[in-house]
Amino acid sequence: MIDQQIPLRGSAARLPVRPRTGRFLVLAAVFVCAACGLVYELELVALASYLIGDSVTQASVVLSVMVFAMGVGSLLAKRLRDRPAVGFGLIEAALALIGGTSAIVLYACFAWFGESRHVLVGFSLAIGILIGAEIPLLMTLIQRVDRQDAGGAVADLFAADYVGALVGGLAFPFLLLPMMGQLTGALFTGTVNAAAGGALVLWVFRRDLTSRSRWLLIVVNGAVIAVLATASVLVDDFERAARRAVYGEDVRVALRTEVQEVVLTGSRHGSLDLYLDGRLRVSSRDGHRYHEALVHPAMKGAHRRVLILGGGDGLAAREVLRYPDVESVVVVELDPAVTRLARTDPALAELNAHALGDPRLTSVTADVFNWLRDTQDRFDVVVADLPDPGITSSTKLYAAEFYGLVARTLEPGGRLVVHAGSPSSRPATFWTVEASVRAGGLRTLPYRVEGRPAGFAAGPDRPAGGAEAHDWGYVLAGGQTVPGLGTDPGAPALRTLGVRQLPEGGGAGERARHHAVLPSTLVHPRYQEEP
Repeated sequence: MIDQQIPLRGSAARLPVRPRTGRFLVLAAVFVCAACGLVYELELVALASYLIGDSVTQASVVLSVMVFAMGVGSLLAKRLRDRPAVGFGLIEAALALIGGTSAIVLYACFAWFGESRHVLVGFSLAIGILIGAEIPLLMTLIQRVDRQDAGGAVADLFAADYVGALVGGLAFPFLLLPMMGQLTGALFTGTVNAAAGGALVLWVFRRDLTSRSRWLLIVVNGAVIAVLATASVLVDDFERAARRAVYGEDVRVALRTEVQEVVLTGSRHGSLDLYLDGRLRVSSRDGHRYHEALVHPAMKGAHRRVLILGGGDGLAAREVLRYPDVESVVVVELDPAVTRLARTDPALAELNAHALGDPRLTSVTADVFNWLRDTQDRFDVVVADLPDPGITSSTKLYAAEFYGLVARTLEPGGRLVVHAGSPSSRPATFWTVEASVRAGGLRTLPYRVEGRPAGFAAGPDRPAGGAEAHDWGYVLAGGQTVPGLGTDPGAPALRTLGVRQLPEGGGAGERARHHAVLPSTLVHPRYQEEP
């Protein structure tokens, strides 16, 4: 093996500390900047998934654009190698400002303009370019601090970079998001980023800076930190204004849980709307019609024991508990804040007829899929009142494997009913749900119910401000025979549905059937977020 002395460009820096200490400080800055950079990436993915939907697509867009941009940034950084200290300081200031304000700007575009996809791509590109420009400059700086072979310098830099990314990746979901939220968390990260980059250059490499460069970095970093600090002070007012822009002026409850954002608008005497992660789940304007069409066809036959999957708002339980011969109802809801709100908010509790306080009802906080895998209980009726399958986190709850678990919990002659989206405006989603239920071993009867022809609310799973749908689609299924569509003679009277609407809806559903539709499975999900 031949030792080869690798020539190093540039002279050694005039440091105020020993070379080993300077090297350690450079690597510490790499660690901090890498952690901040990954937080920016995760922040964009999380907020885009909430605002736009389909987290797989948003993560792919953000990460692919950002990795491409990092390559561009690395090439552009070659122009700054002759002035690496001031170049690195300005890049970190720009990264702190752009990354720190990215969440606020993205949310503002969504709230006031209704579109944020192009802004998402723009931030991913800008942040990626700035992150990509860091490593070449840091490579030059660490070589000037403590001369070593290029391989050793690269190994040290990337080790600090990867460990920093690990810390940033863990800090985002476990510290920043629960303690500060998305907006304040991004602003805090930007402040740390600016402070770390500015301190490294202005202290360790201050003798390499001209007086003009030194003052430029002081002013720029001070201005960036001042902007981020001011935004942090005003972030609560901004959130309230943005929330009013999205949901209107009559927001009565707004909270961020560990699962989702929950917003309740309206009043006891006016219209009441419940939004989960920006999607309208409950509307008093048409909630009775939707839940009557969901629940009552499945209640035809034995219904002593009923399982409601989702439905933490209590409205499906309200319809089930109208049957006096129901002995027990189990509601399995992932987010305890929803059931707590449905039980304690006067307006929402009045809308669900205080169903969650009924002694026959048991509320369980659990992941629906895992709960079905573990339970040994059997039910006469299963009502799936779940978020839309186009939302990535809900896709497994509309998979063939999920319906196989449901089929296992049904008593002989038991029925399942699933809300499957609008068959007229979202036929691909609707018939994929129907095919998935059949693939789970159940016999199906699809049906649809018309909504209000004018002024119709967006529906239980449509994004706020999204396109209107004028019907709801459902799939009724049984394990042994195809259930009949209708209600028992002694069933409670329907408030909003006519006697003939359910059978007519079943006929309309069969006439519109899409054949040769493949089911969705855990390993091959076939649902997509639809506009």
